[in-house]
Amino acid sequence: MMNRLYFNFLIVFAALAVAGCSRKQTPRQQPESVDTIPMLVMQVQKCSRLYTAEYKMHKIITHDDEIRMKGKFLNQDYDVALPMGSRKIAIPIDATVKAYIDLSSFSEKNVRRVGDKIDVTLPDPRIEMTSSRINHGEIRKYVALTRQNFSDKEMAGYEQQGRQAIINDIPQTGIMEMAKESAARVMVPFFVGMGFNEKDITISFRKDFSGNEIKKMITTASEAERIE
Repeated sequence: MMNRLYFNFLIVFAALAVAGCSRKQTPRQQPESVDTIPMLVMQVQKCSRLYTAEYKMHKIITHDDEIRMKGKFLNQDYDVALPMGSRKIAIPIDATVKAYIDLSSFSEKNVRRVGDKIDVTLPDPRIEMTSSRINHGEIRKYVALTRQNFSDKEMAGYEQQGRQAIINDIPQTGIMEMAKESAARVMVPFFVGMGFNEKDITISFRKDFSGNEIKKMITTASEAERIE
């Protein structure tokens, strides 16, 4: 099996994502700093799921097999491909991967306030493969006359291999760091709108994740529905 990966990525900054979860103000009203942590937590929780990054990924899965004859002749081993006994296929798979912050789990444990300064630790980013599909119009294959065509079961298996290969490569895209950076860019203005000075706001995350940890965090759309 030979795999080739082509990235075509789109980073989406959610600059307007929190517009609906900030408190309404009259045009001339100056924002006043929220004086209680519970009130601040409630306002943040209203943001719910904050999407911060999106990648469009394209992967081509290739497979080839052939009928071979093996044996021994005159005490010599031989292994030769039979003429007209090969099959080859190239299957393009497109997938969309999104990162988001689930702010519904935000609590007082995520906030530390000392005087006018506020230190916010956001929940861990989550990564979801929201869609994947085979572009059937661009499949390229060759099947020798002596061979059977690729079955539906084989095609389904190749698609699953492609999906898993995309998941394995997601950590290398940098989507986790992009999700963190984008979330911070969105949440700082949010807290400014709640009355804090930008210089007094610190946004951080619990930890940095390794590639293996990121792979374990990835869910598909169907898995996400079961979790919810």
